[in-house]
Amino acid sequence: MGFDEMDVDTIWMDGEFVDWDDAQIHVLTHGLHYGTGIFEGARCYDTEEGPAIFRWEEHLERLYQSAKPYEMEIGHDAEELTEATLELVRSQDLASCYIRPVAFYGYDSLGVSPGDCPTRIAIAAWPWGTYLGEDALENGIEVMVSSWRKHASSQIPTNAKTTGLYVNSMLAGEEARRNGYAEAIVLNKEGDVAEGPGENIFMVRDGEIYTPGLSESILDGITRKTVITLAEDLGYTVHDRESISRGELNTADELFFTGSAAEVTPIRKVDNVVIGDGDRGPVTEEIQSKFFEVVERRTDEYDEWFTYV
Repeated sequence: MGFDEMDVDTIWMDGEFVDWDDAQIHVLTHGLHYGTGIFEGARCYDTEEGPAIFRWEEHLERLYQSAKPYEMEIGHDAEELTEATLELVRSQDLASCYIRPVAFYGYDSLGVSPGDCPTRIAIAAWPWGTYLGEDALENGIEVMVSSWRKHASSQIPTNAKTTGLYVNSMLAGEEARRNGYAEAIVLNKEGDVAEGPGENIFMVRDGEIYTPGLSESILDGITRKTVITLAEDLGYTVHDRESISRGELNTADELFFTGSAAEVTPIRKVDNVVIGDGDRGPVTEEIQSKFFEVVERRTDEYDEWFTYV
């Protein structure tokens, strides 16, 4: 669904609410030419307690952390960004939505150095359903190992969620879709498993759970941390500093992706190799079920993870 088909009409930009169609920037904006932007993606869920943003404080904290390597000064504090976001969701009557804060170097000069380019910031919210499709949550997806490698943290800070870095994700994802797969798995420079283009990855083997560590060139995913906590609270042993070889994917009992957009999505095939029984495995199902129980507030547990609209 394109934005024109959605019932949204307002964006918060640089401290004020503006009409959706007026939220524009100059074509010589630094961030457009050099990818010097940072962003977040958070979900607001329509819960039994009313609309609630999931782990908003962690998303905001990561936004400010992402700004540091680029010496980007966000001229608005977390309280102001939170109030703006809550008002954006309220004013557009969005029960559930996806929230996108983005900050970037704006228009001034066009040398590679941002120099005196101002830092611009905007927040938008719109209805967005399941990232990889409703069917994916129940039946899983087929993925391929991409020929594109993930950049190393010695080249570009992988723990910062930077706009320019997602060229890598776009190339990997589109390669997969051209070849008939729903999504890609990207290896790091050593040839071990890093993550998906916009997801972290988990592997289940012999009843225990494994996921690549932060040193494997992955983003420190907020849904990744959520799933680690939920899995441990369910009694599973989670190995979260793993180095996972490509071959281990084929012999896994279960695989699944996590992300704010992808939520908890099972993987049923990798490069046409059937994973486990070829459907959503029992561990994935239990974690996925717990995840949705929590985000829909059908339990009072983990209430501290929510910012109520």
